[in-house]
Amino acid sequence: MHVPRKRLFWVIGLGHLTNDVFMSMSSVILAFLSASVLPMTNTQIGFAISATQLAGALSQPFFGWRADRSGGRWLAAGGVAWNVSLFVLAIFLAVTTHEYWLLFIPLVLRGLGSGAFHPVGSLHAAEAEREHVAGNMALFFLAGQMGLAIGPALAGFLLDLANPAGPTPDANFAPLFALALAAIPGVLGMVLYIPNHEAHRDNMDELDADKSVAPVLAIPWRAFAILGLLVGLRSLAQPGSVAFIPVLFQQKGWDPAQYGLITSFFWVAAGLSGVYFGHLADRYDRRRVIMWSLVTGAVAYFLLPLFDNALAFVLAIAAGGLTGGSHSIIVVLAQELIPASKGFASGAILGFIFGMGALGSFIIGSISDGIGLGTTFQLVAFSTALAGLLALVLPSREETP
Repeated sequence: MHVPRKRLFWVIGLGHLTNDVFMSMSSVILAFLSASVLPMTNTQIGFAISATQLAGALSQPFFGWRADRSGGRWLAAGGVAWNVSLFVLAIFLAVTTHEYWLLFIPLVLRGLGSGAFHPVGSLHAAEAEREHVAGNMALFFLAGQMGLAIGPALAGFLLDLANPAGPTPDANFAPLFALALAAIPGVLGMVLYIPNHEAHRDNMDELDADKSVAPVLAIPWRAFAILGLLVGLRSLAQPGSVAFIPVLFQQKGWDPAQYGLITSFFWVAAGLSGVYFGHLADRYDRRRVIMWSLVTGAVAYFLLPLFDNALAFVLAIAAGGLTGGSHSIIVVLAQELIPASKGFASGAILGFIFGMGALGSFIIGSISDGIGLGTTFQLVAFSTALAGLLALVLPSREETP
């Protein structure tokens, strides 16, 4: 397996890890807060997470457009710093005021920081070594998935450590506040190693000289519409339903460390499988890799709510790995459809993925208040299978510009 050698790649990987550790804590934090500190319905939890994701999603095409022109050094570093700072502020306001809307506002605004980082990271991951685009992109998203995996387990562990009596109105969040200092190395690394505006323009001039790359921004709308429909259906599972995995198992009587851990298993599996599927996509038909991963992942999603033992962890691994493994391939497909503006393409498709995931979280929260989370997860399984079948309608690699 190819291992990237450029320092820039590993710096943006650390930034991705840091950003997603803090983003993924939200579901565990909200589940813990709702137990007694700040009671919330599933609809309110889903709305808060959805709005946070939507803020990042809608801003990503703009940030991607800016990254194509500036290189995005300050967008990436500033975005992660903004995300972490408002994360701390949101928790502080929740535990001191016990007001939902004072938690909601900074929680949503932090999504803009994540929205600023992702297009920049995707741009430089793709450009680091152009002969290993899918593999490198998979490793870049592995760093993010590991952050998504570490965040829930770490949040659950710190909450249990600081609150041995469980959720109480005066719960202790000090360890989570101190954890914000861990973001400093990633932020400083991006400031030092992401190219400045002049260096980025020199690199883009070399790219413009490559006659194999289209010189203008031409968007194949039909292919993008198919890809968008696939993403919309898939996003109910990834990332839409992930916010409710802690809630699903909290309702089964699990403690924060346990439901944080099973959420982490889900994300770890998605990241590791993404590397495997990414390398498969560099060698074989990317459409069939997506199709088989989503159709088989739908089966695991359907079964996940039915179990309350060790088998639940196995199913969480299968559901996360099989539905999440296509994430990097979808981003590569979008970049190949608009090769002259990879930052914009990355921002557009990632924004759409996260936006549909945000909408999915809200839909899942609203539906589950009426029919239960277990049944809702099984409905998500059907949309995931349909998304997999839709992959076969996408243009082949030879048909892209």
